[in-house]
Amino acid sequence: MSVQQLRIIGYSAANAYADLRAIYTWKTWTVGWLGRMLAQVTFFSMLGRLVGGSNGTTYLVVGNALMTCVIESLSVVASSSWERAAGTLGLLAASGTRLTWVFVGRSLQWPVSGTGTSLVALFALGPVFGLRWQPGQILPAVALVLLTALTTYFVGLLLAALVLNTSRVRNVVSNVAYLVMMAVCGVQAPVGYWPRWVRWFADTLPLTHLLAALRALVDGRGLAVVTAHAGIGLGVGLLWLAGAHWAFTALLVRGRRAGTIEFSS
Repeated sequence: MSVQQLRIIGYSAANAYADLRAIYTWKTWTVGWLGRMLAQVTFFSMLGRLVGGSNGTTYLVVGNALMTCVIESLSVVASSSWERAAGTLGLLAASGTRLTWVFVGRSLQWPVSGTGTSLVALFALGPVFGLRWQPGQILPAVALVLLTALTTYFVGLLLAALVLNTSRVRNVVSNVAYLVMMAVCGVQAPVGYWPRWVRWFADTLPLTHLLAALRALVDGRGLAVVTAHAGIGLGVGLLWLAGAHWAFTALLVRGRRAGTIEFSS
């Protein structure tokens, strides 16, 4: 990645920070968003305790705590459409810069905020449900959460590029995306529970591999196992970023030819 691309991401990230400050105060984030996500993790963890005992509880608290950063990272699908609504998409197209790097930085508030939410769920709420952390597990767990938020953000970028011309369905797409991930990626039930074609689909999502890495870490398995799962998850996430780059480029080329990049929604 070149210095110019990093500079573009940095400028866009400044907008993302301004958006985060406009959307949340520390009170609304803590009570409104964080409280809602912790309530969701608590619900599924209590359900696991009722159905599967302590093993079921641990399984669900790990999966649902990590899932909170996925839900927030996928907000990029909705927030990317703000550029069209604000009338800046046409200006970006005229600037000659690559849309991909603008949009990579434009909604970075979501994976950052989502990482914080997941870490609170894992390290503050997890022990309430019997999840025990060893000192040597903390930094790898933080890295896995951050990697999950970022790679899921790449998934959201591709979806955002695909719905940018039909922004009315943005919330539907993001909600369906995280519900599908919650169902098939090992959050609520093992991936092996599903038919083979569903397992193949789950393997195309970075959450499947990064959640497997986090579970391996919690279970005390070797660093090699954790790293292997995490490496696959990162590779899959980068493929989604490549797909997002292709989709944004195709959107720009098609819009210039057809004159469909308007200045407002």
